[in-house]
Formats: sequence, structure tokens, C-alpha cells
Amino acid sequence: MNGCAFVDGVFVPPEDAKISIFDWGFLHSDATYDVAHVWQGRFFRLEDHLDRFEASCRALRLDPGLSRERMREVMHECVRRAGLRDAYVELLCTRGRPAPGSRDPRTCTNRFMAFAIPFVWIADPEKQRRGVDLVVGTPARIPASSVDPRVKNYHWLDFVMGLFEAYERGGETVVLTDGAGHVTEGPGFNVFAVFGRQVVTPSAGVLEGITRRTLIELAQREGLEVQLRELGVDELRRADEVFLSSTGGGAIAVHALDGVAIQGRRAGDIGPVTARLQAAYWSLHQDERYSAAVQYGR
Repeated sequence: MNGCAFVDGVFVPPEDAKISIFDWGFLHSDATYDVAHVWQGRFFRLEDHLDRFEASCRALRLDPGLSRERMREVMHECVRRAGLRDAYVELLCTRGRPAPGSRDPRTCTNRFMAFAIPFVWIADPEKQRRGVDLVVGTPARIPASSVDPRVKNYHWLDFVMGLFEAYERGGETVVLTDGAGHVTEGPGFNVFAVFGRQVVTPSAGVLEGITRRTLIELAQREGLEVQLRELGVDELRRADEVFLSSTGGGAIAVHALDGVAIQGRRAGDIGPVTARLQAAYWSLHQDERYSAAVQYGR
């Protein structure tokens, strides 16, 4: 794979990036991470991603051992060494290995890693043109009282089982509920519903995505009413438009929910609100208030 990784203080090819099988990041999903992206040679909202990563580390009592400035430098250097103009850039911190025979997390030495690889789409451009087929899965999302979804984490078995269910039902991806009929999120994305000039996205049980934040801001600029609140599955089915938000695609239109086309639309008939927000989102990538040029020339 084309790309570059940073492990144990050294830049290496992706295939040489290793983690011990005894690292609790592997054994217990005891880790946090964040994903920024580079588009046409510019990082998008990098400082917001670093804010969230640092907050997640604090919440989990993890210490990446690098200053914010150094983490930023590492991310730029991974992209520079890989020579990528469009990139998916992840930074992560694992709990590390405990003292031999110990189950005390205080004995672990935390590990910071990062990598840059070619841009990863949640839905590729062709799927975005026609809209994705979304399934409401039967597994309930891990409750926020157990794992705070605002801390980006690798606890994805509920999503993985939901994805298998979605594929078996002819869908392309899945959204999970809180077990009480309210929409939460999907693997790597938040969910939005449009009702006329009102845009609704779940307020609880979700990662507060950077793309989600961007689309909320853009919708408000468009003069739309944005509501962060509970969103029932039955209400979602009645929406005029449904779209997903993700670093891996921006605003991604949903064509069908559980096999039923949203408002009877044909594939490729993207709703007007979704289309406007999608275009506005990508136009921000060259705005210096939101983006920063990769340091390629060093």
C-alpha cells in the first residue's frame, strides 16, 4: 500500500508498521484514535481533529507522549513522505503493554502511532452519485453509559454484526439504534434527516463528528433550522431526505432505507438540501479558514 507510518518514533512503510499482540490496544481495544483527511494537498480542519484526539486521550487517561506541535508535524511528514495529494491520515494512542503478569493499566507504557494512506471513501463517488442503501440494524449500539461515544474508539463489534446483517438484507451499510427505537450512528458516520427546511441529527449516543459539525454550520448558514435531538426510526422513514456525514465522503446521500426508496426517489435523484450541503462542504476545502497546506517542500 502506498503511504507512510510513524511507529516507535520512526517513519516506516505501512507494511512495516507493527504492534505487539500483547498491547492492550490489540487485546482489549484499549485505545483511541482520530482521522483527518487531506484533499488536493490541504488538511481539512486539522486543529479540530487534534482537539478531539487530545480530549479523547485525556478521557481515557492515555498519554501520547508527544506535544501537539510534534503530532501535527508527524501527520504532515507522513503525507509528505507518501507524496499523497488526497489522503486519509490517522493518529492513535494505545494503552501499550503492561508489566509482565499485571492487569494494572497504570503499569502500561502508552504508544503513539500515525499513518497516511490514499483517501478512503465511506461510499465511493459512484455510490455517492446514486445514493447508498441504508439498513437499520437489530444490534443496539453500545450504550453511552458504558463507552462514551464522544471518545473515538475501536469498539465496533456491534457495527460489524450490523454490517453483516445489512449485507444479508441487500443493503450497503448500517445504522444502529439505542435499543429504544432512536437512531444513533453507523460505522464511521453520523446520520441526518431533512424535513422541509428542518435538519435533524441525533444528539446523544453518537460521536460528535467533525464533518457533522461542519454540515451543521453549513446548514445554519443556508438558513435551515437545525435540531440536535432524539430521532426515531419511524420518523427517519418519513424524512424528505436522509444523508450521512463522514470524513470519508462529506455529505453522503441515502437512496433507500431498509430497501424502500426515500420519498420514492429514483437512484441518483439526490435531494436538494443534501446536494447543496454536499457542494458547500467540498468548497470549504480550499478555504484557508478551514484548511492548511501540507508541508511538501521540506
